[in-house]
Amino acid sequence: MSGRKRDWDRCDGVSRREVLRVGGLTAFGLSLETWFRRAALAAGDGSTANTAPPKSCILIWLDGGPSHLETFDLKPDAPSEVRGPFSPIATNVPGVDICQWLPRTAQVMDRVALVRSMTSSLGEHNFASHYLLTGYKPNPVLTYPSFGSVVARERARAGQTEVMPPYVAIPDYNGMAGRGYLPAQFGPFAVGGDPAKPDFAVRDLELFPEVTAARLHRRREFAQALDAFSRGVDAAANSPNGGLDPELEQAYRLTTSAAAKQAFDLSAEPASVRDRYGRRTIGQSCLLARRLIEAGVPFVTVNDRGWDTHEQLVNRLREGYTGGTVGKIPSLDLAFSALVEDLSDRGLLDQTLVIVMGEFGRTPKLNTRGGRDHWPRVFSVALAGGGVRGGAVVGGSDTRGESPADDAVTPADLAKTVYTLLSIDPDLELHTGDGRPVRINADGQLVKALFA
Repeated sequence: MSGRKRDWDRCDGVSRREVLRVGGLTAFGLSLETWFRRAALAAGDGSTANTAPPKSCILIWLDGGPSHLETFDLKPDAPSEVRGPFSPIATNVPGVDICQWLPRTAQVMDRVALVRSMTSSLGEHNFASHYLLTGYKPNPVLTYPSFGSVVARERARAGQTEVMPPYVAIPDYNGMAGRGYLPAQFGPFAVGGDPAKPDFAVRDLELFPEVTAARLHRRREFAQALDAFSRGVDAAANSPNGGLDPELEQAYRLTTSAAAKQAFDLSAEPASVRDRYGRRTIGQSCLLARRLIEAGVPFVTVNDRGWDTHEQLVNRLREGYTGGTVGKIPSLDLAFSALVEDLSDRGLLDQTLVIVMGEFGRTPKLNTRGGRDHWPRVFSVALAGGGVRGGAVVGGSDTRGESPADDAVTPADLAKTVYTLLSIDPDLELHTGDGRPVRINADGQLVKALFA
């Protein structure tokens, strides 16, 4: 291969194949009474005006660390080596400007909230990703579950065993967005294919030619019988997986479900809708995420690689190495704005939290290679729907985009806020394999300004 890095590579050499190893975010842990009480607390008054809690979440993960200075927090009055090559444009929210290559997003900003004062102390990809996706800094003794795995666990605890997986990643998942100390069945289901490809196919959705449905059913019955025998002999029911084969159970449900096949079938969408989302991977992944949310999946991650811009950021972010405007930012613009509009038109936006974020931002000064390096001290996150106050801007960075100027928000704060928006009690305790209780959020503070 040529010397140019592949679109999904990061500076630490982690490729798509290598990331498919660990195993994200949403669902139902509170009673309605508790939800209304928390919503009133977030609003800062005693009212209970909020309606039903959101039921789903789509996380658009910009892997590699998106530049806040080229997306949601431009500094047009800063020196040229700080402000970079792009200019701001006005949005439909007075006083809120974003990047010129996000024109469609600018027209839905009244439904989007920005956090411009995110801050972290971790500047290495995997450590920083773990912090953003779990709300916990990495611990050599314990790996924490990501949001999606917590959701999957809560769905199972509530007795909701639907055909569709509760936690889906498209096309794959960040290695830090896994199940942590939770059992294997609470890890993400990665579709394993690129929705933008003509031959897109979802793993485990079709039987191999030599495997019939009857044969799969017999295998499942045999596995269940063996599991029952095992529990009687050595108390396997107390094992982390409860003695079951979660992959076999999932494969059985998916391959025998017409509804599952229909949910994953992008060809059912009109060409005009597919064009509106953009025909690149992030666009078709967001469209598939919307279909899965409609089918009852409570949490979907869209994993978009290629945001690690140490060099030639104009090529990566705007031009996509092919010229024109097909780079990372224009592609995100189409996908994110189409998703927000589509969910709104279908009456799903109030029940679906959409989050756009990566593991950190980029340095306030351009380097000699025309790029920016890792910068966790301040960066931006965008949220929409799901009870979020549209048009809000939380916090801000200083004049150089170097540090938070006010209202700093940590990943633990964001995690507590996301859990609350998704009706999961942030004080919930889960248990490790050896029975040790661990809270899903230890020290976060609620970002009240984000609540509608």
